[in-house]
Amino acid sequence: MGLLKIFTGKTPQEHEQQGDTFAQAEAWGKAKIEYEKALSKLEKSSPDNVEFKNHLEEKIIQSKEALAREHKKSAEDMLKADFYEEARQYVGLALELTADPQLRQELKDLSQQLNLQIQKEIQELAPDFEVFNHAEQQPLFVESEDEEFRALIGRLPAEVQKAYLSYGDEFEAGYMALNQGDFQQAASHLSNAMQDHPAPDSLIPLELATAYLNLEKFDQAQQLLEIFLQHHPDALPAYQLLCEIFWENKEYDKAEALLASIPPELTESVAVYLLRGETLYHAGKYPEAKLYYQDFLKNYEWNESVARVLAKTHEALGEMANARNIYREIMDQCRSCRARIDPYIKFKYADLCFSSGLYTSEILELYLSLVQEIPAHAAQFYQKISQIYSAQGNEAEAKRFQRFAEKHQDGGT
Repeated sequence: MGLLKIFTGKTPQEHEQQGDTFAQAEAWGKAKIEYEKALSKLEKSSPDNVEFKNHLEEKIIQSKEALAREHKKSAEDMLKADFYEEARQYVGLALELTADPQLRQELKDLSQQLNLQIQKEIQELAPDFEVFNHAEQQPLFVESEDEEFRALIGRLPAEVQKAYLSYGDEFEAGYMALNQGDFQQAASHLSNAMQDHPAPDSLIPLELATAYLNLEKFDQAQQLLEIFLQHHPDALPAYQLLCEIFWENKEYDKAEALLASIPPELTESVAVYLLRGETLYHAGKYPEAKLYYQDFLKNYEWNESVARVLAKTHEALGEMANARNIYREIMDQCRSCRARIDPYIKFKYADLCFSSGLYTSEILELYLSLVQEIPAHAAQFYQKISQIYSAQGNEAEAKRFQRFAEKHQDGGT
């Protein structure tokens, strides 16, 4: 690593690339943090780069929306299991993240359903006569960091949840800080937790290494992870973090050697395929990465995560038509199983079509839907809608949407 790199840290582009890696693994919270760091550095180093700024803001919004949908699913799971307290926490977290009107309404409906269920449970538990001393009553649910901690770990495997709950207050504070992006506080608390729980098979080093990685303390993180893998050779997140360190230091041979050491029972997992492909991509071996991803999709069933990185690789090679076709296929797959299409995929497909001069009604409809799904960038979408109408010869609509673009550019709604 060069001397300048030590003082400046990662570039906005490197943070974005790190965020993309997390997004491909559907680690949306970590992706959001990386995109936010990229934006923060961009605003300091190149405040006039509006196009890149908009691009990063879009990725932040997509990460927040994806994370909100994950929280909604967790809330529904908790409700089915009668864990109302945990479900309420997830609903609150999701509402803080999303700006999607449809998702907000679904979350409000879910909150109302939770309230009804809670009231029903109170009625079932309450006696038939009123003898309550209201001054001594406590609210059914009390907002606390412990509740939020339990909500955050709620989707982890049961044995991991059990371990994390046993590590005490310092670990809880560190884990909370880590998920809030306060990596300095996270490292401090997690270091204390490691001292309190020094067992060689502890899971704490994995979280502490994550904090160190975000603080760009790569040597400390690497040392922790290498020792951790001696006791947990099946821990895929540790391989992910080590690969990120090797990619950061441009030590691609070390990344390949690490992946070759993964236990045989894990080598066929999608996560490992993605790490191998990303190693090729980071090394600039785009043709090899493309063939690698294509072979996967040829030999295994459809996988959206692999398709996304293949599309990204086509873009790196300048093969925009191929990238566009893959984004289209991802949308078609979502439609075939009636799944919600990720707005980011819509955006990529629409922009690649637009850049190629494909001013079709389909692209116009996509931009209209993106206005609702990513309202923060309505001005940009309205501008492109106006250009499509103009290309189609409909000047009246072109002028109308140009006015919408100008209104939103000026901060209107």
